[in-house]
Amino acid sequence: MKGTWERIAVGIALAAIVAHLFMRFGLHLSGAVPALPLWIAILICGLPLVYELLVQIRRRQFGADFLAGMSIITAVIVGEPLVATIIILMLTGGQALERYATRRASSVLEALAKRTPSVAHRIENGKTSDVSIDEIRIGDQLVIYPHEICPVDGTVVDGSGTMDESFLTGEPFRIRKTAGSQVISGALNEDAAVTLVADKLPVDSRYARIMRVMREAEANPPSIRRLADRLGAWYTPLALGVALGAWLLSGQPERFLAVLVIATPCPLLLAIPVSIIGAISLAAKRGIVIKKPVVLEQVGRIRSMFFDKTGTLTHGEPAVTEVIGLGANSREEVLRLSGAIELYSKHPLASAILQAARESNLELPSVESISEKPGEGLRGRILGKTVLVTGRRKLSPQLQAQLPPDAPGMECVILVDGQPEGVIRFRDRPRVDSQTFIRHLLPMHQILHLTILSGDRDSEVRYLAELVGIQEVYAGLEPQDKLRLVRDETAKRPTLFLGDGVNDAPAMLAATVGVAFGQNSDILAEAAGAIILDPSLARVDELLHIGIRMRRIALESAIGGIVLSLFGMVLASSGHLPPVAGAIGQEVIDLLAVLNALRASIPGRALHDF
Repeated sequence: MKGTWERIAVGIALAAIVAHLFMRFGLHLSGAVPALPLWIAILICGLPLVYELLVQIRRRQFGADFLAGMSIITAVIVGEPLVATIIILMLTGGQALERYATRRASSVLEALAKRTPSVAHRIENGKTSDVSIDEIRIGDQLVIYPHEICPVDGTVVDGSGTMDESFLTGEPFRIRKTAGSQVISGALNEDAAVTLVADKLPVDSRYARIMRVMREAEANPPSIRRLADRLGAWYTPLALGVALGAWLLSGQPERFLAVLVIATPCPLLLAIPVSIIGAISLAAKRGIVIKKPVVLEQVGRIRSMFFDKTGTLTHGEPAVTEVIGLGANSREEVLRLSGAIELYSKHPLASAILQAARESNLELPSVESISEKPGEGLRGRILGKTVLVTGRRKLSPQLQAQLPPDAPGMECVILVDGQPEGVIRFRDRPRVDSQTFIRHLLPMHQILHLTILSGDRDSEVRYLAELVGIQEVYAGLEPQDKLRLVRDETAKRPTLFLGDGVNDAPAMLAATVGVAFGQNSDILAEAAGAIILDPSLARVDELLHIGIRMRRIALESAIGGIVLSLFGMVLASSGHLPPVAGAIGQEVIDLLAVLNALRASIPGRALHDF
């Protein structure tokens, strides 16, 4: 409701200013007539602002808005309705822009609720019927069709298919499910219908827990003091002190009014929003969407940075890290046979094997027949031999004894005519620039504290941390664990959280700055203050530079304008600057501040430095 009123007030004030200028300079009218639209705008839009001024006085809040309210009253008293209306336009326009650009965290909960299935397919007496989620009980059999989201935590009893759980668990790969496999609520079923038994009620499921954690994060957002408020906190009492001093020393109330007119905090109300708008525009051109303008003010102050592992420092895709030939078999032979078989597979590891075969320039032999029975692996006939690609745990103890020792990461075993011939190992592929990005954060951005927070296995997270140069690691985390760690650190120093999954959203809300990496989830996009559309660490660095540069330009514009205003206040307090001249002088100061603030939309020098 308040946002609607602000937009209406902007429209009324703008229309009044246009009408006034047209009547005065277009129709050459004089007297009180041209000022009539301005007085109407002041009456309609100014009274609510004066009421807010009184509320601020009662609460002892004396920021830039307070001085703006005082300036409106002052401009009315000295008979400057144009100045008063311009201040109204700036004040309500800045508030409307802020409210438009900043989405409240409740929209995240709305997105989560929309993603939660409302209907489940329950099997009763051999028949499938649709029931409300609230009707599901532990032990019910449910069918999850392709492209549907699992409504509860359960165990597969029939069927086999691939589930995408990465955005919930932090695991980088899509997981093949078959009879006996555990499935978590919120997982996306990709390619085949499966039947599962509900192990928990929907209210106790993994997805429901994330929603509860999200509500907690929403209810306790980080306390962030805006740039204009910090500057206004000392400028406002200073301006009032000078104005009162001029009145008391001279005995002339006109000097009080003259000082307040020239002291109108337009550099704060205009220069900072203009700088932010310019930086938002520049970021958009670089593939960075700024959803919360406060991000640009805070990102240059960040001293702690948290990373989710999967999809941020890594690509979130498996890559072959080692091919081991057993017996007389070479690495190339193992890749040739497995690659030929994996041409016919949709398994998440198939693309990694084929990529490794292509990089080795291997010619793949023809496959005579192919089959993939649930829980057994992929089998085919190549040159009269039976080739099987499967997992270590699916082999007998005797065959497992012939394999090299188990190692961190994922692996598959290649058997020819029932005998192990090779092992292929995989890990989540780190981004090429992860190490250089991490290393430059301290010397170039003074980021002192780097941490990986991941739902992945400890061995996998520590392997990546060692590669990129991060010392502090937390693995196997639930969303509430990430939220707690980020909230504790944010209480000490400004933080940034970079993630790409739904399980990152609560922590993202708790951080000073939350950055979503890629467009994997609408829910995460709602929680984030900024979205990196093209998942690249170089874009993250550009966001840091754009924010730092915007803050510097905003401070230059605001403080420069304040310094000029202080000079004008000295002249006004000594009687050398009457109220009308002060109003004109303030407009010149505003123009200079805005022109400088517009520099924030120009790239300038390179926006990344690693």
